[in-house]
Amino acid sequence: MKSNNDMLIEVDHLMKHFDIGNGKTLKAVNDISFGIRKGETLGMVGESGCGKSTAGRTLLRLYEPTAGSVKFQGQDIMTAKGANLKALRREMQMVFQDPYASLNPRWKVENLIAEPLDIHGLAGSSKERKLQVERLLDRVGLRSDHAKRYPHEFSGGQRQRIGIARALALNPKFIVCDEPISALDVSIQAQVVNLLQDLQRDYGLTYLFIAHDLAMVKHISDRVAVMYLGKMVELAESEELYANPKHPYTKALMSAIPVPDPEVEENKERIVLTGELPSPVNPPSGCHFRTRCPFATEKCAAEVPAFREVEPNHWAACHYA
Repeated sequence: MKSNNDMLIEVDHLMKHFDIGNGKTLKAVNDISFGIRKGETLGMVGESGCGKSTAGRTLLRLYEPTAGSVKFQGQDIMTAKGANLKALRREMQMVFQDPYASLNPRWKVENLIAEPLDIHGLAGSSKERKLQVERLLDRVGLRSDHAKRYPHEFSGGQRQRIGIARALALNPKFIVCDEPISALDVSIQAQVVNLLQDLQRDYGLTYLFIAHDLAMVKHISDRVAVMYLGKMVELAESEELYANPKHPYTKALMSAIPVPDPEVEENKERIVLTGELPSPVNPPSGCHFRTRCPFATEKCAAEVPAFREVEPNHWAACHYA
């Protein structure tokens, strides 16, 4: 991945493998490289189990990587230690998928949001701490009196707002949003996405937005990366990827997006993938997608396709893209 000054995050040949016993290794993230520019939202899509969430967590070093490097503003996160790592952690936060599991049910909201402030010593007094919590609650659309309540007293959407307030507490530059709307009612999803967009505009945030919902990813993302079985198979500007997908897997994903016009929807060609998703413990040789690809040849079984620039700013890992 080319390095340049406007890249906030640079990921180079990142791998995360898990030892699952009996001499077997789960290759959750298997050699991916990409960059995220300052102020942009990079969407990341793919089927369940393709390695999206593991990639997001490894990026923040919540999981230690097996190999590869991640640079934040030119600093290698993977080799940082002690105070240096703590300073980097202030700049990078995460909004988790499940607002029910990511908030300690025994803590009041005030303490949940103020915990990062306490760890990094950013609230000089209890009064200042209280004011900062109230300011954060207000910013995500909650009231100051909510600070004295417990997580179980809130709806899913409100809990996710609390999670977002906690992520904002340290005034970070980069936030990994790990499927932040998948556990919420459809009616609430748009509100949370709009909030994330407002915050990005106001604070100049950079997002990695991981999701299943392809229509929502198109709405929020500047560029979109497609993952399949631990590999990145395509990366392009959002409009370009949806209008002109190059990889057979991306084409199949795009064909499943419903169109609001009944006539267009009825006549649209759907690409239905045959076969089961292979195991990341024992992925197919060559191209991981070849066992489900209608265009696979002997070359696909023999050679791993390079992740290459097939058109300007449009990358794909397919011999025939």
